[in-house]
Amino acid sequence: MARSQRRRGGGLLRILNLLPFLPLAGKAPLYARLLWSLATDARVPASRKALLGLAGAYIVSPLDLVPEWIPIVGAIDDVAVMVLAIDVFLEGLPEGLVAEKLVELGIPPSELEDDLARVRRMVPRPVRALVARVPFLLDRVFERINESGVDRQLRAAIEARMPSSEGNAA
Repeated sequence: MARSQRRRGGGLLRILNLLPFLPLAGKAPLYARLLWSLATDARVPASRKALLGLAGAYIVSPLDLVPEWIPIVGAIDDVAVMVLAIDVFLEGLPEGLVAEKLVELGIPPSELEDDLARVRRMVPRPVRALVARVPFLLDRVFERINESGVDRQLRAAIEARMPSSEGNAA
């Protein structure tokens, strides 16, 4: 009985901790289109795209940095990781690119800025600063991979295993 009460309490705690993000939930499809549009744009650095990929992998992973049973923090770590990743992703994009995509999608820039400001207030500054370093570290990793030639070897191995386009057309 105590165990089921803890589960119910944990669920309630999770819901209460997610309330600050509720205004953004209705905008999730719109912001997902914005992120997709940006992530598929060739002007976006690979390190920024990788940041979103890492955040997505963390969210679907059964492993958590903060276990779910820890009150308050455990209930919102997945949301915080994604929100931080999106914020850092957007901050590092080429000048004017986000504005261009916002116009294409009909999203008022002030709306995005208000939503980002709301999220930034919920995440402690030191955590934001730490996450902001991730793209720089990813850039360094990508530079090392390019310098070593591993990327070319991997591409060649993938292309060697893929059927030729002529064989697919027949």
